[in-house]
Amino acid sequence: MAGTPGTAGTATIATRTVEYPADGLTMTGHLALPAGADRRPAVLLGPEGTGLSDVERRRADALAELGYVALAFDLHGGRYVSDPEEMLARCLPLLADPERMRGIGHAALDVLRAEPRTDPDRIAAVGYGTGGAVALELGRDGANLRAIGTVNATTTGRPGEAARIRCPVWAGVGSEDPIMPPAQREAFTAEMQAAGVDWRLTVYGGALHAFHHPPVDHPVVPGVGHHPRHARRAWRDVVDLLAECLPLEGDPGA
Repeated sequence: MAGTPGTAGTATIATRTVEYPADGLTMTGHLALPAGADRRPAVLLGPEGTGLSDVERRRADALAELGYVALAFDLHGGRYVSDPEEMLARCLPLLADPERMRGIGHAALDVLRAEPRTDPDRIAAVGYGTGGAVALELGRDGANLRAIGTVNATTTGRPGEAARIRCPVWAGVGSEDPIMPPAQREAFTAEMQAAGVDWRLTVYGGALHAFHHPPVDHPVVPGVGHHPRHARRAWRDVVDLLAECLPLEGDPGA
């Protein structure tokens, strides 16, 4: 299938770096545009807590090859934070502050909406880890999104605010993820259910936290581990969510 991250696609895409202010920093995002000149549905793509890397850039490129405008957004002002202690020192306060997460998300969403190739009424948000928590906070803030997808980010929000989510939510998590354990997953699904959200949860058996992410050459927090088979499955699940909620021209339901 065209669009698998890390493989060469057949479509001609264009990419560029975009800078924008958020969270008191100058963020550096990666914008990927599909072939053609028409307006297309778009995807806001959020990274793990370490920040924007080539992994997310390849995912954005893969989405552009499928036909979406895609913006992989930044968390740390152009930095990839490889030291686990430094990463946690930045991300834990961020995850505890919905307004900061929403600010980061809305700043990137504004950049994506301003792109001439973007259909501003057909945008989804997909995020991994901290980036997934940002996507969920956009939904809880009532952002006009067609879908929200998260991987290892079954985070809960402030009481009652999930009722402002206006689109389907899909979440994927590893069964052995100690950072998003069963109690956290249950709290998340209870929140979604109470709010009347159209939600789905996929649990990938035997997978740890960040199972979707290829192995890295620096230390990681405990409980992180790559699971190649489930990584491929999670990507297919993301693409299926987009096909359902953000169909491209010629797809069923478009």
